Amino acid sequence: MTSSQEPKEQDLPPTAWAVLGLLSFPGERTGYELKKWADSSLRFFYWSPAISQIYAELRRLEELGYAVSVRSGPEEARAKRRYAITDAGREALTGWAGDTAQAGPPVLKHGLLLRIWLGHLAEPERLRAMVTEHLDRTRAELAAVREAMEHAAEVREWAFPTLVLRWSERQHLAELELAAALLADLARAAPQGAPAAREAQDPQDPT
Repeated sequence: MTSSQEPKEQDLPPTAWAVLGLLSFPGERTGYELKKWADSSLRFFYWSPAISQIYAELRRLEELGYAVSVRSGPEEARAKRRYAITDAGREALTGWAGDTAQAGPPVLKHGLLLRIWLGHLAEPERLRAMVTEHLDRTRAELAAVREAMEHAAEVREWAFPTLVLRWSERQHLAELELAAALLADLARAAPQGAPAAREAQDPQDPT
C-alpha cells in the first residue's frame, strides 16, 4: 500500500472522522464494506453517510496520509480497492476522539415532532396515524439494533461498539415510550372524530 503524500494536520468534518473511525478496527475494507458497517452501527446513534460521501472522505484521508489503499489483483473477478488506516491516521483519530470539548451537546432533529408542532394544519386522525407509523418504524429499528448487537458481541474487537449499540437499544425503547405517551396526549387534545383546528389566529385576537 502507498499513500499519495505525507500527512498534514487539518480540521476535518465529522464524516471524515467517522470514516477514519471505521478504518481504525482491524482489517482492510472496501468503501462498500464501510457503508454496510455504517448502516449497521453508526446510523443507530449518529447517522450513516452516503456511499458517495464515504468515497469522497476516503480520497481526502488518503491525501492527508491518514489512510492508504491497494487495488485487488487479477485473482478477483471484480477489481476492488481496500483501505486501511495509517499510523498518522490513528494518531490523529486518537487525538480527535479524546477531545471531548469539541463533542458538543446532542442535537435532536425529530421530523415527526416538527409535524406534530404544526398539528393545527392537520386532521387529528392523520396526526395519530403518523405517530402510529412512527411506532412501527421504531420497533423495526429496535429489532435491527438488537440484531447488530448480537453480531457485534461475537467479535472481541467490537466491545465498545457493542456498548454504544446497547445505549441505542435503550434509546429506542425510550422513543417507544415517548411516542406512546404522545399518542395518548393527542387523543386528549383532539378526541376521535373532532374536526381539524381552524386556521391559526392572531394570539391578540379573541374572536
